[in-house]
Amino acid sequence: MIKNEISSNRKINIAIVGCGRISKKHFESIESHTDQLKLVSVCDINENILSENKKKYNLPTYLNLEDMLNNESLDLVVLCTPSGLHAQQTEIIAKHGVNVITEKPMATRWHDGLRMVKACDDAGVWLFVVKQNRHNFTLQILKNAIEKGRFGKIYMVNVNVFWTRPQEYYDSAKWRGTWEFDGGALMNQASHYVDLLDWLVGPIESLQAYTATLARNIEVEDSGVVSLRWRSGALGSLNVSMLTYPKNLEGSITILGEKGTVQIGGLAVNEIKHWEFLESEPEDNDVQNANYETKSVYGFGHPLYYENVIDVMRGNKEPETDGREGLRSLEILIAAYISSRDGKRVSLPLNY
Repeated sequence: MIKNEISSNRKINIAIVGCGRISKKHFESIESHTDQLKLVSVCDINENILSENKKKYNLPTYLNLEDMLNNESLDLVVLCTPSGLHAQQTEIIAKHGVNVITEKPMATRWHDGLRMVKACDDAGVWLFVVKQNRHNFTLQILKNAIEKGRFGKIYMVNVNVFWTRPQEYYDSAKWRGTWEFDGGALMNQASHYVDLLDWLVGPIESLQAYTATLARNIEVEDSGVVSLRWRSGALGSLNVSMLTYPKNLEGSITILGEKGTVQIGGLAVNEIKHWEFLESEPEDNDVQNANYETKSVYGFGHPLYYENVIDVMRGNKEPETDGREGLRSLEILIAAYISSRDGKRVSLPLNY
C-alpha cells in the first residue's frame, strides 16, 4: 500500500511515548528540526514525569496511549518505551493511521517484530526503527570502503561491546533486566552493534552463542559471546559484557581483509584506531577528521536519523531502516538466544 505523503507546507505533528533516558535524544532531535517537526504531546505512565514535560514544553500530556491518539492530530509517534511493549503499541498506533518510530530493539520476540511490520503494512503507515550509529562518520567511511571492495575478500570481523551497567541501573525500573520487556546485554545494550554485523559485512550463514548472568541480579544475561560465519565465508565474533570495571570502556569493530585492515574503537565506534589498505584512496585523508569525542554511548546520530524520516514522510526519499530492515538484526539476536538456550549452532534465516 502506498503511504500518504505529508506536504512541505505544514509541519509533521509528532508525539513521544515513554520519557526515560533515551527519550532525551528524541526531544533534542525534534528541537533540532523545529522547521519540520512540531511536538504535539507526550505520553508516559508516570504522572511526575508528565508534569515536568508539561511545564517544559507547554503541551498536552497523557497517561494512556489510546487517549492521546483519540484526542490529538498526529502524523508520527515515537516509542521510547520498554522494548517488550513495542509490538502492542505499534499495532494501536497503526490502527489510528499514524506512522511509528521505535527505538531499539524493535521487539524482544521474533513474532512480535513480524506483527509490527504487518500492522503497519495493513494500515499503510511507515514503521521506522532507529539505527543512529549508521550515521557515525567513522562507520560511513568504513561502509564506503567495503562497498568499493577495498578489503578484497573479508576474512574476519570482531565486534566488542565492553560497557558497564551496575545493579542500580537494573533496579531503577521493574522492567529492566527482564525477558519480557527488556532483553539482556546482547539485545539491549549491544543491539546497534549487532546491526553492524549485517549492515556492514552482509548476511550471516550461522552462529553459535553463549550467554551468562555472572554478576547482576537479573533474569537476562549480563555477558555474551557469539561466533559467526557469514555467507561470504568470513568468520567473526561478537563479545559483550556489562561488567566492565569501573566504567564503559569500548565499543569497537575490527575487519581483517585480503587487502585491508581497519579497527574502529573508542567508547562507541567513534575513533578510527587503524586504517590501512593496499591501495590508497582520496577518502583516506578524511580518516582523522572522522574521529570525535563522546561520553555518550548513544553517539550523535539521532538528528541525522530524523532527517531521513522527514524526507521519507515528505515523499522525497526511501527509508534507511524501516521495519523490514529492523527485522534483520532482530533475527540475529533471536538466533543467538536460541543457540545459547539449546547449546547448538543456528542457521539463518530462521525457519519460522
